[in-house]
Amino acid sequence: MTKKHNNLKILIAGGSVRDLLLGRTPKDLDYLIASGSPEEFLAAFPKARPVGKSYEIFYLKGLEFSFPRARGADIEETIDLDLKARDFTVNSFALAEDGELYAHPNGLEDLQNRILRPSFPDTFKEDPLRVFRAATFMARFPEFSPHPDLITEMKSCAANGWLADIAPDRIGVELRKGLNGPKPGNFLRLLIQGNCLEPWFTEFTGADDIPAGPPEYHDKSVAGHTAEIMDEVAGDPLSCWMAMCHDLGKAQTAPNILPSHYGHDKAGMIPAKELGSRLMLPVKFIRAGESAAELHMKAGNYQELRPGTKVDLLMKLHVSGLLENMISLCNADRGQGVLENAPADLAEILKVSLPAHERNLGKESGEKLRNMRAMKIKTFNGSRNRI
Repeated sequence: MTKKHNNLKILIAGGSVRDLLLGRTPKDLDYLIASGSPEEFLAAFPKARPVGKSYEIFYLKGLEFSFPRARGADIEETIDLDLKARDFTVNSFALAEDGELYAHPNGLEDLQNRILRPSFPDTFKEDPLRVFRAATFMARFPEFSPHPDLITEMKSCAANGWLADIAPDRIGVELRKGLNGPKPGNFLRLLIQGNCLEPWFTEFTGADDIPAGPPEYHDKSVAGHTAEIMDEVAGDPLSCWMAMCHDLGKAQTAPNILPSHYGHDKAGMIPAKELGSRLMLPVKFIRAGESAAELHMKAGNYQELRPGTKVDLLMKLHVSGLLENMISLCNADRGQGVLENAPADLAEILKVSLPAHERNLGKESGEKLRNMRAMKIKTFNGSRNRI
């Protein structure tokens, strides 16, 4: 709502108005201070905290209040100039207390047609992070399509090297928002379409031209398959990140052995770690990406593994807390049910413990416990097969 204090006129603005127009409940309300000065705003709201460099922004009780990016001759022109300077047309709305709607000239048409278009040609030059915000948007709103101008301006941004100086943690934040969307694979798809993989997602460079595997098993590129599996596990950001990382080793495959990818699981561990570390993701994400690359092939062949190998796999996933995530990944990658027995097997081996006199013997104790657990799985699976 508009709030009035002396000369202040404050409107709801940005993506929150977009969500209202789409019939969605806004997660965050942002406000535009269309008239008045920072001093007047602080006098009215003394607990507001100033942030921002290029134009005045204040935070108050978790809400963002921003002054216009440009000033016009009057309030109407000021609002118009501000909306034209925002990132995308469908984010360029402002709503007054009396219900009056202000919009970018292309805003309502693009919203109706579900088009993502830059608000002005230099949107990425002004703030290159908007490239990744566009990718996040496409993951969160998969019913939208990128306007040709969006792709053109993304390519220009990349060609001019404007992406290189973005703070990596801010890209990581956008990625995690995208991983939380209903179609997270769109994050990767848009970066590829706009030639914006370098320098932050270099592990996927060229992955759209590499076959994911022999034609009898895969009909997509490595990048296409990765995006597809990300979509399959949508709903859990950590599982989506594991899906993003699981086949990174395939981008390292020597051309002379394609379309096969021998050893891509081990080869993907370092790229997964480097990608997560570069984007300053939480340690849990970085380790989960490594585990996805290293273990997804073994997990996908779980039924054929020897009992001892099953024990090793289950304990790695149990200790890291990733068993359920790996089940989701393998169901999407290899088909439903490939790990259906894993939770029950894990429950059984966790019941096994060494006798007191065989504990604390270092490596010897570890080997004995592994053997006992392997025997437990063998016996348990044997009884399951007889039922």
